[in-house]
Amino acid sequence: MYGMVNRAVEDLVCTNFGEEKWEQIRQKAGVEEEFFVSNEGYPDALTYRLVGAASEVLGLTPEAILMAFGEHWILKTAREGYGDLMQAHGRTMPEFLSNLPNFHTRVALLFPKLQPPRFEVSDSTPTSLHLHYHTHRLGLEAFVVGLLHGLGKMFETPVTVKQIGFRGADLDHAIFLVDWSAGPAAA
Repeated sequence: MYGMVNRAVEDLVCTNFGEEKWEQIRQKAGVEEEFFVSNEGYPDALTYRLVGAASEVLGLTPEAILMAFGEHWILKTAREGYGDLMQAHGRTMPEFLSNLPNFHTRVALLFPKLQPPRFEVSDSTPTSLHLHYHTHRLGLEAFVVGLLHGLGKMFETPVTVKQIGFRGADLDHAIFLVDWSAGPAAA
């Protein structure tokens, strides 16, 4: 993963728990780097170790860490780093989600070694859709849930997210039901 991911994990921890907790997490994860270069690649295992160490140090489940990180990624990291690009890909949450393939294509031009997930939308209704999440990385479904909640906040559209399809014997990807029937987009 690119250094910007690890920097965002650091920012999430420092903002919400303080720099001392970040240092404990970095030490527990065995991460020697004192800072991460945003556009430099780092092994995925390093990021997974940071999440595991954060879980232990903060007393939260890895899923809770990933969900908080997903929301933080949208509301802080993505807004600051890709604000114009994000705005160009949708004025509403459903429009943005439908344009995710185009968004990731554009981001990949900025980061040539990026291996982004692939998203597809199906079963769209005026108040919900199914989001198909394809990735080679395992265990990041809670991160996607956090991303979706962050997008809901960004678009001022309260959402509920439920994973309805699980990677396994019958599926090679995850499927999420994203519903905004209680929010302004339903009006």
